[in-house]
Amino acid sequence: METSLLHQQISLPLVNWFDTHQRKLPWREEYSPYSVWISEIMLQQTQVDRVIPYYLRWMQRFPTLESVSIASYEELLRLWEGMGYYSRVKFIHKTSKIILNQFGGQFPENLDELLKLPGIGPYTAGAIMSIAFNQNYPLVDGNVIRILARIFNIENSVEHRETKNFIWKKAEELILPGRARWLNQALMELGALICTPKSPVCQGCPVQKPCLSFHLGCTEQRPVVQPSKKAIPIKVVVGVLQKDGLFFIQQRPANGLMADLWEFPGGKINQGERPEDALVREFQEELQFNVQVGEKIITLKHGYTNFSVTLHAYFCKLVPENQSPILHFASDYRWIKSEDFRAYAFPAANRRLINLLNKL
Repeated sequence: METSLLHQQISLPLVNWFDTHQRKLPWREEYSPYSVWISEIMLQQTQVDRVIPYYLRWMQRFPTLESVSIASYEELLRLWEGMGYYSRVKFIHKTSKIILNQFGGQFPENLDELLKLPGIGPYTAGAIMSIAFNQNYPLVDGNVIRILARIFNIENSVEHRETKNFIWKKAEELILPGRARWLNQALMELGALICTPKSPVCQGCPVQKPCLSFHLGCTEQRPVVQPSKKAIPIKVVVGVLQKDGLFFIQQRPANGLMADLWEFPGGKINQGERPEDALVREFQEELQFNVQVGEKIITLKHGYTNFSVTLHAYFCKLVPENQSPILHFASDYRWIKSEDFRAYAFPAANRRLINLLNKL
């Protein structure tokens, strides 16, 4: 299909449809590079409905790039708590400082310069260039892959390099000069509202006419993807350690899973190991603390992208009380009052435990 025909049958109908049917989302109220950047980083791996309250709180607290750059990393992390993928926060903090110091507080209007910034890959850079600056750059995310795989009835796995290259090429050809902002958002909106992963609403689709998979009756079979891996079940145990009315918390290392978050001490339960025995072992291995395990508080289940956690929580006490921790895993520790829990960022399961403790 020639580019002019692509524009006539796909691009223009999409833009016209978006103009009428787009959702009212807070990041569409303005298209500043800063607001586009923050929204796109938040929308990575996170659903729109979940992002909206986080975005509104963020923009209220940090309305400008400068306000992010001068804030403490801990404050950013606390505001982000619950959205997961916390490395995004670290990249936001680093990038805000670089833009402020090296670019005078203005986002570079250049794709190559954007790609040099921490945490900004091809998709985010393309979003800033096309949505914020309305430059002629394509965007390819899961929604766009699904839409184009259906329109062109791509029978090969979309994970193959050749297929990815084909989709990028088609996305480039679809760009309407001077209207990339609207086309790229239209594609994403179509994927969210009409061309959904399951049960697409083909009768309301503005590009039904050129969609090959619709006419062949195979939209449910497109795109072709590898079967998703099942979440790995993990059993963990944590200890709520108290002394003189204070709670012991530790900070996770700066690298790795849930980096820099605070948590109650504990760890994985080995095969055949009792939770209480695992907790005694973890306190000894991580902190060289000798503890006595007391009453069980609760068992929580929490799902993450690649694993599901069953968390057992117990009250603990130091035996003897006058022990000082020697950190073998954590980067820092605190003894804090219960009212200070809100000042620290915790993983979701730990936060659920804290909310329960506050009710006891």
